Amino acid sequence: MIKARSLIAEALGTALLVFFGAGTATLCFGFKVIGTSVAAGVVMTALAFGLVLLVLVYAIGPISGCHVNPAVTMGFLAARRIALTDAIGYWLAQVVGGIVGAAGLYGVVHSSSLYHSSTGLGADGYGKSSIIGANAAGAFVAEIVLTFVFVFVILSVTRRASNATVAGIAIGLALALVHLIGIPIDGTSVNPARSLGPALFVGGSALSQLWVFLVAPLIGGFLSALVHHFFYPKGEEEAAVEPVPEEQAA
Repeated sequence: MIKARSLIAEALGTALLVFFGAGTATLCFGFKVIGTSVAAGVVMTALAFGLVLLVLVYAIGPISGCHVNPAVTMGFLAARRIALTDAIGYWLAQVVGGIVGAAGLYGVVHSSSLYHSSTGLGADGYGKSSIIGANAAGAFVAEIVLTFVFVFVILSVTRRASNATVAGIAIGLALALVHLIGIPIDGTSVNPARSLGPALFVGGSALSQLWVFLVAPLIGGFLSALVHHFFYPKGEEEAAVEPVPEEQAA
C-alpha cells in the first residue's frame, strides 16, 4: 500500500513541475522576457520542463517513483506496475499538486505591475491559443502521440533496476523533446495535472478547451503501455523504479 509520504512527494513534485515549467512559459510568452523570439521561448520552456523533471526523478524517485503526471500513472496502471487503489491516490495527489503549483505561480506573477489578464500561466490551448493555429483535432492527436512517446520512454527505461542511475536523464530529455514540437502546436500538456492547474486560474478558453488536455494524455499513456507490453512481453526481467520501503529508508 502506498505510504502517505509517497502521495506527498507526488503532490510536491507536480507542484514544482508546474511552477518551474509553466512559470518559464509565462515569463517567455506572457511577459516576453526573451523579446519576441518564439524559438527562444520554445527552447527555454522545453528545457525548463525537462530539467525540473530530471532533478525530480533523482530527488523523489526513490520515494514515489516520481510519476508527477496522471498520464504516467495511467501507463504504469495499464502495464500492471501499480495497483488501481494506489493509482487513484497518485491521481488525487497530482491534481492537488498541479493546483497548488499554479496557485503559487499565480501569486508570484500577479504581484508584478506588468501582469494583465492576457499574460496567462502557461496554459495549453488550440485555435487562437495555438502558435500555429492548430484546431481541436490537431491538438488532440498531438497530445496522444507526444504522451505516448513520453510515457513509453519512461516505461522502457525503468524496466530494469540497473537503469536507475541514467533513467532520470532519459526521462528529462524525453519531456524536453516532446515540448520542442508540442509548444507551437498547443503549448504541450502530456500531463493533465499540469494543464488543469493553470486553466483553473486563467479561465476562459483555457478552461473550455481543457478537456483535450485531460483526455488525450490519458489515452496516450494507456496506448504506450500496450505497445510497451508488445515489445517487452511478460516474462522478461522487469524492475520498475518503486518507492523505497519504509523500514529501508529509516
